Amino acid sequence: MFYFDLLFYLKVLKFTHIKVPRFFRKEKTMREEKVLLNATLCFPIRGDKILLARKTKKIGQGCWNGYGGGIEDGETPEQSMIRELEEESGVIASPEALEKMAIVDSHNTKSDGGIFVCRVHVYFLHQWAGEFEPTEEMVDPTWFDKQNLPFAEMMPADKEWLPLIISGQKIIAEVKYSPFQQSLLSKMRIQRVNSFN
Repeated sequence: MFYFDLLFYLKVLKFTHIKVPRFFRKEKTMREEKVLLNATLCFPIRGDKILLARKTKKIGQGCWNGYGGGIEDGETPEQSMIRELEEESGVIASPEALEKMAIVDSHNTKSDGGIFVCRVHVYFLHQWAGEFEPTEEMVDPTWFDKQNLPFAEMMPADKEWLPLIISGQKIIAEVKYSPFQQSLLSKMRIQRVNSFN
């Protein structure tokens, strides 16, 4: 018991130069892999600017991204998007303010070799009420010039399809990701469409 009390006090006092034996450490050896099958993603637009924020957890953690998340039972993609916007940013919007720009089927390889496909409905948001605030899931909301996005700090596939929808094209795309969405396993397939009906 004395050893654990000592470890606690050393941690509190921040004596980081003392090495703790491995079997006493409580390190998480494997990141949790989120499995999501239907999701939404939204990019607020203001003139020549697009709003991104940094994700703090789950898929895309640490990356600049739009707002969004999983579609819950009984929700339409638009209802999900409006709910996620309020939860992740504090702003209020209506479905009429959303413009659907893409459907992206993301084939995600898990670390155990399994694969799950997540269909992501992608929107632009043109009107909202309130200010974009940092939340538990999304921090540092920042307006970027549409032609100068931080692709090196975004999801690997974003540089392939996001410029297309920014230029006004509507698309259906398919991407294949390695575990934890760290890299692309193959070239994206992108089809331009006039509508999603």
